[in-house]
Amino acid sequence: MKINPNEIFKEYENGVSFKESIGSRGLYEQTKINERFFIGDQWHGAKCGNDRPLVRHNIIKRIGDFKMAQVLSSPISVNFSADGVPNTVGIKGKKRLYDRVMESNYIKDFSDKADNDEIGLVMSLLSAYQKVTAERVGLNTICSTLLKNAYVSGTGILYTYWDQEINTGLYADDTQNTAIKGDIRCEVLDATNVYFGDPVLTSVEEQPYIIIASRQSILSVLGEAECFGADKISLNRIKSSAIDGKVLVLTKLFKTKNDNGETTIKCVKATENATVRPMFDTELHLYPLSIFNWETRSDRIYGESEITYLIPNQIAINRMITAQVWASMISGMPMMVVNGDTVSGELTNDPGQIIKIYGSNEDVSGAIGYVTPPDFSSNFTQSISDLINNTLTQSGANEVALGDSKPDNATALITMQRAATLPLQLIKNRFYAFVEDFSRVWVDFWITKYGNRRIKIEDENGIWYMPFNAERYKNLMITAKVEVGADNVYSAAESVNTLTSLYEKGIINKRQYLKRLPVGVIPDISGLMLELEEEEAPENDSK
Repeated sequence: MKINPNEIFKEYENGVSFKESIGSRGLYEQTKINERFFIGDQWHGAKCGNDRPLVRHNIIKRIGDFKMAQVLSSPISVNFSADGVPNTVGIKGKKRLYDRVMESNYIKDFSDKADNDEIGLVMSLLSAYQKVTAERVGLNTICSTLLKNAYVSGTGILYTYWDQEINTGLYADDTQNTAIKGDIRCEVLDATNVYFGDPVLTSVEEQPYIIIASRQSILSVLGEAECFGADKISLNRIKSSAIDGKVLVLTKLFKTKNDNGETTIKCVKATENATVRPMFDTELHLYPLSIFNWETRSDRIYGESEITYLIPNQIAINRMITAQVWASMISGMPMMVVNGDTVSGELTNDPGQIIKIYGSNEDVSGAIGYVTPPDFSSNFTQSISDLINNTLTQSGANEVALGDSKPDNATALITMQRAATLPLQLIKNRFYAFVEDFSRVWVDFWITKYGNRRIKIEDENGIWYMPFNAERYKNLMITAKVEVGADNVYSAAESVNTLTSLYEKGIINKRQYLKRLPVGVIPDISGLMLELEEEEAPENDSK
């Protein structure tokens, strides 16, 4: 099947038209305005001149930073399971399977078809591997960037792709001559650069196609096109599309059935009038894009930004505070009125200046005067404070949630903050669903791209490498579920108190106590565990 680049460009233009129709300003312009207000450029285009200070009291950024920090405050883990496979392997069974995994002939020992015990073990180990992958791709930084994008534009989009140039440090043979290369990478995309085939559908997987637009160096695009067999005519067309050394590249993803009847994701890259890379099968079953909407809309896949509706309040606050500051300056440094007939010398604001005035006493008393400004109402100051507090409260960032209140004790603070941040649970739930979405995408890559390799596992057994034959699990329906941990230092303190109580009552031992302590409570806890093992070793030997 051959795809015409002009058709892709028309689909891209349709997506541009839809985005321009969103809201009163369109998605592109509104996003630019929202970003300026978030970073503090809030007097842009106001044409107020430079004769007075233009004050900014940036409540938009404070609200956004608070909410984003709340969403990311809870440590989360992802557990994988295979539909139709009971996960009932006991501790002894896992230990037996673990011992088999550690043997060099692990793959040969298992039958051609993976049994339930093997699948259960592999799913639990994939949960550990998800953490390893998250650390490698820099997921913490990625999520921070994605949340900021979602807060500013309404939608954050994570794109996972296969990078064949990544060195894994693994080898396909025992002689270590054949290096295994290739692994997943993640990139946060702006919502303004992603175009969905049917934007009124809120589901990513139901989209007929997805187009990712990017401006790339003309040299890199020409090199890629030559690599995939582009002729001179196509290369000249690509060159003609370049502006300032860059060219618009459209990457189209869509679903079709392969020769085996399976629905897979196909991909093609093109410019406006030339193909950069012909259509190829990614072998993936899910679109490699996951979205998080700050506020959802039932009539479109793109989300809504909270900033859009905070801007009028922000403008009013800035104007009122600027007026207040200007009034204070006028009162402290009132305008001077000078009689030019009697004052011939130059006047400055220097203290102790001697001014020569010629004439009678009446001329002296009437030579210089000050304009008395009107009294500034104290109600105006209170109105500013009320507007700020009401805006923060209505946005779910009141003084209790922000920690500005003074409770009687820590327990009261915990109770008050949990109640104040409860409305944020809806945003958190959408974020957790987003984590589950991209985790399923990662599994899709692992199953379709990894082949037969060892994957890094970091768990209670330390760091080791599990043999992983992706072919054995390609027919499984694997799901992901997020588990959320303690969300703040007070919850961590409660966990420590609970564990201490269990240990003092003899319900748990030293090892169980140390393993379950929140991360960071005790420095070098792994070293402490090793010392404990050395102390217990003689006792075990004597027994």
